[in-house]
Amino acid sequence: MSSSRPAALWLRFAAAVYDLLPLLGLWMLVAGVFLLAAHGSVDVVHPPPGYRFALRLALFAVTAAYFVISWSRGGQTIGMRAWRIEVVAADGAMLPWPRALLRFVVALVSLLAAGLGFFWSFIDRERRCWHDIASGSSLRKRPPR
Repeated sequence: MSSSRPAALWLRFAAAVYDLLPLLGLWMLVAGVFLLAAHGSVDVVHPPPGYRFALRLALFAVTAAYFVISWSRGGQTIGMRAWRIEVVAADGAMLPWPRALLRFVVALVSLLAAGLGFFWSFIDRERRCWHDIASGSSLRKRPPR
């Protein structure tokens, strides 16, 4: 994509906010399944052993799946489509799922480091964040059609 350019950090954040909408729906679905498995009743003070851990693990897994599948199958999440940005490998091809998973994990590290991994895009010439560099990808702004 020679006509695309690196996506600005504010576009990344705008897409992330937009991506919260489908994620909220997925999280509610997962929580509903867990509640259904508990026969509609869970004591929040004293939940069954392992319930909280299993729920958190399932929420994390569905979040990872949302991003990894979106990035590796179409190069875009729903929020990224709205802002016309896409993830591409260094050679311009689709990002394979192992590298998309690496991108997700390093993005979490970036967040846990007080967002430093994202603010790295202000230093990088190509506006890449830590997770872009680690996964050999970049976030590109698509030209209007």
